[in-house]
Amino acid sequence: MSSWLHANGDRGVWPRTWYAEDVAFPSPFPRLEGHHDVDLCVIGGGLTGLSAALHAAQAGLSVTLLEAQRVGWGASGRNGGQIGSGFNWSQADLGTDARALWTLAEEAKSLTQKLISAHAPLADPRPGILSVSLSEPEARDARKKAAWMNVTYGTDLQVLDQAEVSACIGTRAYAGGVLDPSAHYCNPLAYVLGLAQAAVNAGVSIHETSEVHHIGDTVATAHGRVRARFVLQATNGYAPHLTGKTAARVLPINNFIAVTEPLENPPFDTKRGMPAVADSRFVVNYFWQTRDGRLVYGGGESYGKRFPTDIAARVRRNLSCVYPELRDVRFTHAWGGTLAVTATRLPYLAEVRPGVFSAGGYSGHGLALSTLFGKVAVEAMRGERARFEVLSRLPVPALPGGRWLGPWAAQAGMVWGAVRDRF
Repeated sequence: MSSWLHANGDRGVWPRTWYAEDVAFPSPFPRLEGHHDVDLCVIGGGLTGLSAALHAAQAGLSVTLLEAQRVGWGASGRNGGQIGSGFNWSQADLGTDARALWTLAEEAKSLTQKLISAHAPLADPRPGILSVSLSEPEARDARKKAAWMNVTYGTDLQVLDQAEVSACIGTRAYAGGVLDPSAHYCNPLAYVLGLAQAAVNAGVSIHETSEVHHIGDTVATAHGRVRARFVLQATNGYAPHLTGKTAARVLPINNFIAVTEPLENPPFDTKRGMPAVADSRFVVNYFWQTRDGRLVYGGGESYGKRFPTDIAARVRRNLSCVYPELRDVRFTHAWGGTLAVTATRLPYLAEVRPGVFSAGGYSGHGLALSTLFGKVAVEAMRGERARFEVLSRLPVPALPGGRWLGPWAAQAGMVWGAVRDRF
């Protein structure tokens, strides 16, 4: 049993997030009982797993999906909602596969937007993500990279100086920024629930409250077993222990989001609107404005299994550094979630043993990439391995110290990065 799944008291129910206010929740899917034989067994009802299930079913495979809680219960339904471009590394640092990786990342964005349009209109996607720099040296570096991307990859990145950033988002906390008009932000819970319904319509058999305890000749839960030609472990931060190679590379951490009441005197122009924002901290702060003038603000982290008792206070410390005038604003919602990072902050995709695939460790870039990774994993199962091989070559080494000591070493590194952010 994964204690990350059961550490924070919301077993079998969706957390009370702002995203959950206006979505249509599905009726519970039955738990797995008895023995089943299928082509593909997917473990995890988030975006990776649902995308894989949908694309496999559309290709004619029989699919069973097992979710320990409810579909969209984990990071897929709780995250910051930003559908960003590329990977956590600069394109210039991605080596000989850089061009192919960029093409895949661009497909990830377009696939996500296509699926939202087809299956999840309540996700309400809106364009524009502004990447902001905390210092002038960081801003200079960002300007150079943006110019290089525009020339080399034909992007339309727009450089903003400090005054332009301030006019755009109402704070002088940043030295500059780069606006990506091709990126988007949305309600991620609405997206994942729409994807779940699309998977059901395509013939996928979904079983909730069906936690997987073991992957062997069969995939075993407390009440049933699935024998499958292929298995996809798509649990991300909630159960990396199910395969040793994944556990040695994927580290669960917690992140937190709070949503303000509608702001009477906001520091930004609510009529003009503003893009979503992500900053240059090691532990990123990210935020965006809702249509009714709230601020969705993500910031703060923890490395143990349990969330802090006062999540709102954790987020408020970060928010007040950017918008001091909002230090006493009332939050209507505050929640935590568990994501996963890797040693290089690049995502992990692998065939960990014959027929058993694993995907995760998106390190904050999962909303777009997870959908694509699920699709590409299914391609590899069907013998189309070219794109899978490109993604599986991303450098994701085992954490120093391996499966057992690696998380402690990686957590120490994360804590050090967070300390540097603050000082």
